[in-house]
Amino acid sequence: MNARWAYIQLQTRIVKKMLADNVRSHEIQRQVMFHKVRLCADSRFGREHGLASIRNAADFRRQIPITDFEYLRPYMDEVRSGNPRAMFGPSTRLLMFALTSGTTEKPKLIPVTDDFIKSYKRGWKIWGLKTHIDHMDLARKDYVHLAGDWQESQTDAGVWCGSISGLAAETRPAVVRRPFIVPPQVGKISDWTSRQYMTLRLSLPSRRVGMIVTANPLTLISLANLADQHKETLLKDLRDGTVTMPNQDNGYADSLKGRVRRVSRRRCNELEEVVSRTGRLLPRDFWPELSVVGVWMGGSVGAFIPEVRKLYGDCAFRDHGLSASEGRMTIPMNDESNAGLLDYTSNYFEFIPAADFGSDNPTILEAHELEEGQTYYILLTNSGGLFRYNIHDVVQCVGYEGQTPLLTFLHKGVHCSNMTGEKLTEYQVATAVREAFVDSQRSVETVMLVPVMDSVPRYMLLIESQSDRGVERLAEAIDSRLSNLNCEYENRLKTKRLLPILPRTVPSGTWERLRNEKIASRGGTQEQYKHTFLGTSDSVLDQLPAGTLASGR
Repeated sequence: MNARWAYIQLQTRIVKKMLADNVRSHEIQRQVMFHKVRLCADSRFGREHGLASIRNAADFRRQIPITDFEYLRPYMDEVRSGNPRAMFGPSTRLLMFALTSGTTEKPKLIPVTDDFIKSYKRGWKIWGLKTHIDHMDLARKDYVHLAGDWQESQTDAGVWCGSISGLAAETRPAVVRRPFIVPPQVGKISDWTSRQYMTLRLSLPSRRVGMIVTANPLTLISLANLADQHKETLLKDLRDGTVTMPNQDNGYADSLKGRVRRVSRRRCNELEEVVSRTGRLLPRDFWPELSVVGVWMGGSVGAFIPEVRKLYGDCAFRDHGLSASEGRMTIPMNDESNAGLLDYTSNYFEFIPAADFGSDNPTILEAHELEEGQTYYILLTNSGGLFRYNIHDVVQCVGYEGQTPLLTFLHKGVHCSNMTGEKLTEYQVATAVREAFVDSQRSVETVMLVPVMDSVPRYMLLIESQSDRGVERLAEAIDSRLSNLNCEYENRLKTKRLLPILPRTVPSGTWERLRNEKIASRGGTQEQYKHTFLGTSDSVLDQLPAGTLASGR
């Protein structure tokens, strides 16, 4: 603990410098822009876009159009085939590709370079240090981090593809690595259920877990439910020093076998007492010293945070930050808020006002030009060859620290439905769903609102429920909440241009099946997958077996 505490104290200067430099973040953002340009100037992309001639922000915008992955794909395909010089200069070293889902049927392979991983890890270091500053007790506790596998597959040129979180975890400094009691090798277990079981098997022996970190709250819910579902097997494994995977081994690496030992009789007795007393085995009981849960709190997945709180108990929640395989965008600095400070030292950012998005000549703003209360689309320029990249994230500026905006994530820009001018967003739907479930005194379940274009359009509520009881009232509650959140939606209901929401139940396992099919076809991982609360078309209905929609009455 002494070495760890000394390291934390030494590194806090990084946090202090970032907070102090907020007053000149505009200047630093320009420096970051020029740095990204220099990295790629001597490449095919750089020559074709005149990067060497860029002298200011106006040149940057003139030489490089707003891009998406399909625009960049010819260069990225050449990098993937073994020619990094298509996108990068000779000083850049390609480490891996981050594999993530694309908006087309083709998955995206995001280059992860030496400069990219440096920026990525720096953002995480600031997040972690600020969390430790606010929770000093973490310096004497254990951590659980659910990382992925950065070596899932290889390109034809032999470059690894996978999850960037796995590479970051495997290359932590030794002093930082010690408190993490679930080793990165667990992320290499291919079967998701087995991976989570191994996470529990290796973390349950510690009652001093102080922080658990993963992006998706659904992962935390799944982990807690798995612990309870397999409590007898887990307790037996802890006493016997064994591992009994729920499914076949699926990658139970030899490197993990040395970590599996019998657990002390005292700890086993403590866990068995928990089950005897509560009838369940849940994190709120088996990790009594849990201080912080680090997880996404904004956007559509924020609807599941109340359920996570029930399972993990009375501890602080620190938003994971707006981050993706393409890079980190915000660093939350306080508990219980999904507002984050723009990560202005790592990537260069431009913004398009939401009202201008899609126009031929949209307004382009730099970070210091945002207005509090307004919403924007982010354009990202990183060290992985993404220039002025439309990541389709919609954020709201909720304040400033110096020249640096504080941003909250609202929703993906592609998740909007507008049959009759109601302009319904996924953020509004997720908020209405969460509030309707709370009003109904029900735990939030996974649902989807699907637009159905008929003689009079309406939305269909798809819910995977064990019982049809109460779904009519739930649909009415969601309608009411949406009307409060969206005056255009309220108007369309009142004028009967939209009919009220029609509830329908779908078979158990539907969402899991659709999730697995999407991951198989488009790439990405279970952790990256975010359930969509709002469908933009009724195409999802075609993916359901004929005759499976129950009435919901």
